[in-house]
Amino acid sequence: MTYNRSGRSGLKLPAISLGLWHNFGGINTYENGRALVRRAFDLGITHFDLANNYGPPPGSAEESFGRMLKDDLRPYRDELIISTKAGYYMWPGPYGEWGSKKSLVASLDQSLKRMGLDYVDIYYHHRPDPDTPLEETMAALDLIVRQGKALYVGFSNYRPEQTREASRILKRLGTPCLIHQPNYSMMSRWIEDGLQDVLDEEGIGSIVFSPLNQGILTDRYLNGIAPDSRAAGPSVFLRSEGIDEALIAKVRQLNELAESRGQKLSQMALAWVLRGGRVTSALIGASKVGQIEDAVGALAQPSFTQEELDRIDRILA
Repeated sequence: MTYNRSGRSGLKLPAISLGLWHNFGGINTYENGRALVRRAFDLGITHFDLANNYGPPPGSAEESFGRMLKDDLRPYRDELIISTKAGYYMWPGPYGEWGSKKSLVASLDQSLKRMGLDYVDIYYHHRPDPDTPLEETMAALDLIVRQGKALYVGFSNYRPEQTREASRILKRLGTPCLIHQPNYSMMSRWIEDGLQDVLDEEGIGSIVFSPLNQGILTDRYLNGIAPDSRAAGPSVFLRSEGIDEALIAKVRQLNELAESRGQKLSQMALAWVLRGGRVTSALIGASKVGQIEDAVGALAQPSFTQEELDRIDRILA
């Protein structure tokens, strides 16, 4: 495993981190999730990423992870980076989502109880709140660090100017932002249009989610939509109608390039988001142990020639 420093901080994160968004909820098999977490840790993945509403049902991923900590990982707590988030809908009423101090503090207290922890290593505001003053949301994050309930704080889904303003508020309060969590992949490059520059200026690291573009940048769709793929399932984030022959043709060309590099397409996609050192960690999901092993295997061939990068751009143009 490679470990990268997050921005201008003292914290290093594994180049590959494991997210518990899918496959760790109450509807899933506990022993499978346990096997995924154990194998990830054995491979050097020390960062496990959650949110208050991960499941389903909401909260159940944190409960499952808390059980895994108790069963397996408690002796290794000081080798783990555990993160959670709040901001999306979690419970009914006026305090169950968004970014008020009331909501963020209450949500973290609930998350800590579900996981059986005294503190998390990173606490994120999950999405910008259009109604709560940014000063209040940042003051809540600062308070949580001062209370000892989180070591570091971060943002997710903040646009460039929101990130710059929030970062500067936190610096004035004395709790600088550690990390930003945006979506980023070969097929979703919006962070290149300003956000990465802001992160560099402010000394903030980044951990990117959906680096495989919801599984499209894998071998799952080379021959169309497989019956057991995410696009064929109930996911609201990836619909089969969004995967047409033109997209599959591009994926096949990318797969040919990956094979010429001695990699799977998923491995090339992970290496691509990590290229150049501007991304601290790539956040993966997994349903099978082999997917985690493949992801870590991406680090065996991390570099690209300019010709390869240009070819990727041409394929996706």
